[in-house]
Amino acid sequence: MHSARNHRICPEERAGALDTNLRKLFQNPRGILRPYIKTGMTALDLGCGPGYFTIEMSRLAGNPGKVIAADLQDGMLGIVRQKIKKYGISNIELYKCGEGRIGLQEKADFILVFWMLHEIPDQQAFLLEIKTLLNPGGKVLIAEPRFHVSKNDFKKSIDIIHRTGFETSRGPGIFFSRTILLKNS
Repeated sequence: MHSARNHRICPEERAGALDTNLRKLFQNPRGILRPYIKTGMTALDLGCGPGYFTIEMSRLAGNPGKVIAADLQDGMLGIVRQKIKKYGISNIELYKCGEGRIGLQEKADFILVFWMLHEIPDQQAFLLEIKTLLNPGGKVLIAEPRFHVSKNDFKKSIDIIHRTGFETSRGPGIFFSRTILLKNS
């Protein structure tokens, strides 16, 4: 479905490019996440990378809310760990995903999949697993980078999403992104 190039995972060495103040001018985490995360919720930042969205998710979920920052790479989780320590945050848990499987047991009210769906070789299996992690009525925001994911490839992903049984609606306008919002019925 996607070219082999699209399945490469963004390496830890490029984490700094994902976490800049300049990016906040175009993709402000609070503005993007505020409609979806409320105090007391459990939120999952799937493919959290350096935690660009994780910290704001933590603020929005508050206490007794919780954020699970999940990534495949130890290095990315290490960067988030440093931020947790730096900011004295207590409601973020780190989780290392397995190869080809998320592997979490805990359910979430909101899941963020930002600029990483195109990195997943078996999107259907991934989306079916996400469905098991989402509480009834929970939402998933998927955003894909326009410069990596063509309109046609995004449409193919949406077709897979529909086959997994999610209800979908138009996602928010996010700079440089193609978006879709999923709801667990």
